[in-house]
Amino acid sequence: MAFQINTVKYSGKINVTPVGAQKINLGGQTAFPFYDFEGTFPNKPKLAIQIWDMDPGEGFSVPLAKAFEGVLGDPGAWAKKAVEYGADIVCLTLKSSDPNDQNTGAAEAIAATQKVLDAVDVPVIVFGVDNKDKDVETLSAVCEKFAGKNLIVGPVTDKNYKQIGAQALAYGHAVIARSPIDVNLAKQLNILLMDLGTKPENILIDPNTGGLGYGMEYCYSVMERLQAAALLQADDKLQQPIINMLGEEIWKTKEANQPTAAVPTLGDQTCRGVLMEVTEAVSLMAAGTSLLVLSHPASLKLVREYIDLWTDGGPVKDDGLPEVPITPIN
Repeated sequence: MAFQINTVKYSGKINVTPVGAQKINLGGQTAFPFYDFEGTFPNKPKLAIQIWDMDPGEGFSVPLAKAFEGVLGDPGAWAKKAVEYGADIVCLTLKSSDPNDQNTGAAEAIAATQKVLDAVDVPVIVFGVDNKDKDVETLSAVCEKFAGKNLIVGPVTDKNYKQIGAQALAYGHAVIARSPIDVNLAKQLNILLMDLGTKPENILIDPNTGGLGYGMEYCYSVMERLQAAALLQADDKLQQPIINMLGEEIWKTKEANQPTAAVPTLGDQTCRGVLMEVTEAVSLMAAGTSLLVLSHPASLKLVREYIDLWTDGGPVKDDGLPEVPITPIN
């Protein structure tokens, strides 16, 4: 008797969300991740690189500064470099608008977004600083100025959705609905946006990713529950593609930024941060993400090879990464 795999019938599917003027599709899967014997996966997970609208300065992670040497401080050049590294999407973060930093406003946000749009021909995320008043100011202005460009704007939360959500709806942009790692709160925010008039296919769910070792496991569990509700229960309030902003969470950790000499037992600093990013990225793909926002180009390369291995078959290489020395513990 021939072996037969037991399969599950799904009553729901993940919406297809087209982003950018280029209409790159996110989502669309009809089964749990990697279960291609139970459903279809028309769109591979997409990879973005996060850039800033300002020079990060000396506090920026050394491996990231080295990877983008010569373009930091110029969002257009930084975006172009990210695309040369293979990014499907560029995530412009309006770091300078932080009231605790330069406290720049709408004019600066528009100028930075224009530089990125002029430099690259890929979809663009414009992401704020998670400060209600400042994000309303900057993202609302960006939505209006770039009407019809089909940007992805966020974070949209339960505190700012009426302002930013309405502007995104009026001017034809998708939104990143961010809630604090909770299935019910994610659903509630989606309902609020849909009641506002936002189409379900213009929403991305951001479960507010924790870093590797800093809450990633909790985020993973919530993502699994989101996928189960969407696919098994056909909950149309949770059938949106998931985005994970993991890069910034990885590279702000102590482990990613300690010099090799300071902690030799953790291995080479560049490899360490990259492998932390890749490990989390692969884990989140297993939980059902459709868009990963990374920081280091080597991470993007390795994750891309993993995606191709999953969907097309073939090897995963580590060309370009130095060998990690083994330091015995006495």
